[in-house]
Amino acid sequence: MAAEVNILGIAGSLRKGSYNKALLRAAAELLPDAATLETFDLEGITPFNQDLENDAPGRVKEFKGKILAADAVLIATPEYNFSMPGILKNAIDWASRPSGGNAWNGKTVAVMSASTGMLGGARAQYHLRQTFISLNMRCVVQPELIVTFAAQKFDENGRLTDEATRKILQRLLKELVGLAGK
Repeated sequence: MAAEVNILGIAGSLRKGSYNKALLRAAAELLPDAATLETFDLEGITPFNQDLENDAPGRVKEFKGKILAADAVLIATPEYNFSMPGILKNAIDWASRPSGGNAWNGKTVAVMSASTGMLGGARAQYHLRQTFISLNMRCVVQPELIVTFAAQKFDENGRLTDEATRKILQRLLKELVGLAGK
């Protein structure tokens, strides 16, 4: 029997009604049998300050500990101004510091995005993938999950109802678990 793959889920949005948080909840429903998903809310992570990197704030230490304990990371993010949200970039920066203390090093990651627009967060995903390379992360390349016109694909309770999107999400999770298990 294969070992269980522990996935850390992170939403790049702080908004309570975020479609990306809802996408993580859908992922929890659709996980392969050999996987678990724990989410971490980025609320409370202070702006990165290199003066503090050797004695990071408690919330940052908690975040880094969750990354280190996970076998894989699943990021769901909106797109802000053609890129990833500042809160997500800030958290990524904190977890990569100080030099020699990169919690992302060698970590397996998958990214997905949801947006009310027609690009669905594609540009945010592109920028995240660039960042993953610099942090030595192993990224799931296919399938890409870009949820366009998200308001039409989630119900009023935030449940992902679009069957085609659910199938792609299942495939993404299977690839993430497979890559993390190698």
